[in-house]
Amino acid sequence: MDHSMHHSGMDMDHGGHSDMDMGGKCNMNMLFTWSTKDLCIVFRQWHINGPLSLLVSLLVIVLLTAGYEGIRQITRKYEAAQAQRLSAVGVTTATSGNEYADEVADEAATAFHANLTHTLPDASSPLVVGRDNRRAVERRGKITLAALYAVQVFYSFFIMLLFMTYNGFIMLAVAVGAFVGYLVFGDNQSAAKTVACH
Repeated sequence: MDHSMHHSGMDMDHGGHSDMDMGGKCNMNMLFTWSTKDLCIVFRQWHINGPLSLLVSLLVIVLLTAGYEGIRQITRKYEAAQAQRLSAVGVTTATSGNEYADEVADEAATAFHANLTHTLPDASSPLVVGRDNRRAVERRGKITLAALYAVQVFYSFFIMLLFMTYNGFIMLAVAVGAFVGYLVFGDNQSAAKTVACH
């Protein structure tokens, strides 16, 4: 029995599509290489088919990687702004609480003989309102920070997938993008980075 016919039939019918239907063959490297022949970057549609597409792809990768540092800067700025908001709510609550305490003390002194009791704050007191405002600010801030964190994790894993093409040109583009991103968005932050995906 001739197995060559059997294998060639399987190759053509594998998946029900030929290489031409899928936009060309994608080469998946598991070892470091400089070859760009049949290189697909993350998606089958992001196919390198010449020097111009390679150059454009490298520029896009530099911009994408620099953008990751931009997201990190946005997160740092939001965290600082959130801390200021919480501090401002805390100061407002403390100030309102002191004014309220002074009012209660004055009322208690004048109403002592009339058996009025205004020693506990009611639901509309500045202390309760301030505490509710602080909780609302904390909740909104936590949700926003969680969303920014999710974007960072997604972004970092996407960059990892770029790096895992094992292509030297792509790896260099990621490094150049990190360099550019730090120059543009670093804001005197520590350049130390732990080895992690995010």
